[in-house]
Amino acid sequence: MSIQQATLHDVSAIEALLNSAYRGDSSRKGWTSEADLISGEKRTNQSEIENLLNTAGSVFLKFTDQNNQIIGCVNLQTIDKSIYLGMLSVAPNLQAQGVGKQLLQAAEQYAKTENCNRIYMTVISIRHELINWYLRNNYVLTNQTKPFPTDNSSGTPNQVLEFVVLEKII
Repeated sequence: MSIQQATLHDVSAIEALLNSAYRGDSSRKGWTSEADLISGEKRTNQSEIENLLNTAGSVFLKFTDQNNQIIGCVNLQTIDKSIYLGMLSVAPNLQAQGVGKQLLQAAEQYAKTENCNRIYMTVISIRHELINWYLRNNYVLTNQTKPFPTDNSSGTPNQVLEFVVLEKII
C-alpha cells in the first residue's frame, strides 16, 4: 500500500471512488455517505477531476492497495500559504481501517513541503460524525460557514444545506 500523487491516467478510477463514497447505494456501505442528504448518483465527473489535476497548485493524492487499485484519495489545493483539502474519500467497504487518517497525515506532510502553515476544508454542517472525526484529528471549527452550491452539479440537496469551515494550523 502506498500514497502518491495521482496523474491524468487515474481520473476514471478517482471518479468511480468519489462517486461510490459519497452518492448512491454503494456509499451506504461506509459511514461517509451523503446519499440521504443529496439526491443523484454523481458527486463529481471526469471533467472536474481533470480540471483539478491540470490546475496549478492542485494535486490529488491517491492511496493504492497491494493490487495497485485506488482505494482512497484527497484533493489538495495550495492557496497562498494554506492548503484547501477536499474530496477526501475511502472506498466504502474499506472505511474505518485507517486509510483516511493516513491520507490526512500525507496531506499535512504535503502542506509542509509546500511551505504552507494551515489546512482548511468545508464539511456539510449536519455531518456531525464526519466533523467529529476531523476534530479528533486536531482540526478545529472556525466560525465560518459557506453556502452549499445550488447549481445541482454535485446532486440535488434534499434540504437546505451549508458548509462549516474546519482548519488545522501545522
